[in-house]
Amino acid sequence: MIKLVPNRTMLVVIPRIAAVLFILLQILGMQVYPGGTMYDASTEGYSFSMNFFSDMGAYAARNGEPNYLSMMIFAISLTIVGITFALYYLTLPKLFGNDRVNYIIASIGSLFAIGGSVCMIGTGFTPSDMVFAPHVFFANNIFHCFLVTALLYTLVIFRSNKLKKRYAIGYAMFFISIFIYVAILQYGPSANSGETALIFQVLSQKMIVIVFCCSVLHQTFGLSGSGILES
Repeated sequence: MIKLVPNRTMLVVIPRIAAVLFILLQILGMQVYPGGTMYDASTEGYSFSMNFFSDMGAYAARNGEPNYLSMMIFAISLTIVGITFALYYLTLPKLFGNDRVNYIIASIGSLFAIGGSVCMIGTGFTPSDMVFAPHVFFANNIFHCFLVTALLYTLVIFRSNKLKKRYAIGYAMFFISIFIYVAILQYGPSANSGETALIFQVLSQKMIVIVFCCSVLHQTFGLSGSGILES
């Protein structure tokens, strides 16, 4: 089925649409979130600095009210990007098929990306207030998987002559950003230790999601302008 879809559609058009849809759906989910934070159940609506993305995916809001609409929007948005990323990284290695080593490295990177994509979908369908451990497993492993993907594709693009080196630098920055966030997850202050720690963790999560979206868009512009899709 993937072979029936042009490379430009799979690697440029669909990822751009998915990234925009994801952003719009997150904004919509924030608008309909009833309210409440980890430390203050009386707040109204979604707090950009004190509510995790996962709060939108919970069965009940932090203030105890039903959260069905925001939960469905959250699940749909992560399913869209999960499927899109899986198809994107299934297609990407063949662009480097002229170099056997690059193709192997890219294929391994894509394998981890598909794992991360599955974790995105899993995160959307495991409400944190109902199945906390599976939710954390899926959410954290999105970044663990894409950490490996970003590192391997940085190497592939540096070795390849098909893309400008600035796109390898972009992937390297993507890798560094994920590495820092994974370190924050592992060694940073727990959100349960106080409001300051909660704000730090919430804003760190927001920043890495923004980096993810910008990285996807940056990659599509690199692929679109390189001529690699027609080669």
